[in-house]
Amino acid sequence: MNSINKTARIVGVLFIIGTIAGMLSYALTGPVLGGSDVLVNVSTHEMQIIAGALFVVIMGLALAMVPVMMFPLLKKYNEALALGYVVFRGALETVLYIVLAITWLFLVPLSQEYVKAGTPDASYFQTLGAVVLKGHDLIGPVQTIVFCLGALIFYSVLYQTNLIPRWLSGWGLIAIIPYLAAGLLVLFGFFGPLSTSEIVLEFPLALQEMVMAVWLIGKGFNPSAIVSWSATGDKKGR
Repeated sequence: MNSINKTARIVGVLFIIGTIAGMLSYALTGPVLGGSDVLVNVSTHEMQIIAGALFVVIMGLALAMVPVMMFPLLKKYNEALALGYVVFRGALETVLYIVLAITWLFLVPLSQEYVKAGTPDASYFQTLGAVVLKGHDLIGPVQTIVFCLGALIFYSVLYQTNLIPRWLSGWGLIAIIPYLAAGLLVLFGFFGPLSTSEIVLEFPLALQEMVMAVWLIGKGFNPSAIVSWSATGDKKGR
């Protein structure tokens, strides 16, 4: 039981690290990438972009460790769902975070060359920058969809096993709906990435994850659910 509570505390800390790193990344890169002349902005705020990319990688790695830590516990209930959670949130989502960070880092030398280039050559760099930013705008919605699929698996298992209070896992399941809608609406161009509309739709799930993180650190997993779960497993094995 002590090892399970230790896992709960580690998972809670990882969620907090991932969220804080994501917020810092947005705070650093949002004003730079959201401007009218992105390449000029990046050239004058290179360290912000580099730091933002670093925080994205930290976020990705922290959140990737959550399914790794949870797998030994979740596989006792449903190994297929536990493996699916690892694939979506541990592998695919992490790859997308790394690609996003690389995209930002690529903008740094591109912006430097854009500033050095004379007026006749500037259009080439503007076109290339526009292509990179378009790829950046597509990564976000795809990452959102992948995240939601992983979150759906995670909260479904938590709700069924009652490892955390059902009001908390149920909150997660409901909050996935507007979060997924935000990704799809950005993907189809109804509003831009990191817009106020997207943030509002994603906020309920972000808040739920922080409440859950604090709960896991302070309360851990439901011990009665674990005992009942283990007893059922023993009976099946006999």
